[in-house]
Amino acid sequence: MSLDSTVGIAKIGTRSLRATVPEGIVAYLGIQAGDKLDWTMENDRNGERIVIVRKAKPLGENAMRLIAKHAPRRKG
Repeated sequence: MSLDSTVGIAKIGTRSLRATVPEGIVAYLGIQAGDKLDWTMENDRNGERIVIVRKAKPLGENAMRLIAKHAPRRKG
C-alpha cells in the first residue's frame, strides 16, 4: 500500500521539515501523539534512496540504568 503526505516547514529559519502521518499509517503502526518514530535510511539494489519508519520501542529498564550510569552529571 502506498500513501501520500505533504511536507511543510517545521520551524522558520531551520532546514527541518514536518510531514503529516497519514491516518492509515497511524492505525497500522498503532501510534499516538507523543510516540517516538525510528527512521532508517537505506539504498535499494537500484541505488534508490528509501526510508523505513517504525514505531520506536520503549527503552527497557536495563537500558535506562546504563544511560543513567554513563550520562554526564549536570552541574548546578
